[in-house]
Amino acid sequence: MNDNQSALSEADVVKGSVQLVHAVGMHARPAVKLTMLAKRFESRIAMRVLGAVDWIDPKSVSKVMAMRAARDSIIEFEARGPDAQAAVAALTGLIAQDFPDGSR
Repeated sequence: MNDNQSALSEADVVKGSVQLVHAVGMHARPAVKLTMLAKRFESRIAMRVLGAVDWIDPKSVSKVMAMRAARDSIIEFEARGPDAQAAVAALTGLIAQDFPDGSR
């Protein structure tokens, strides 16, 4: 299957948001888990804390940690590409489930 056969075109944007429930926010361990998961997807993904101006690349652990997202922050995602829906669903799910240990 090539990109032209995917259900979404490159121009389609999939969006999602989720509340960060981790007790100490987005520190190293959850940032690494999120980055490892994001790298599994071909789509271009961006994330930010609700209200922030800049979107960051969740495939970069240093950028995810630099967000300094606190507990109860709302994290927004946007993805474009052939697996954008799956990427947004997986990333929001990981955060909603508080980064379970089996999510590597």
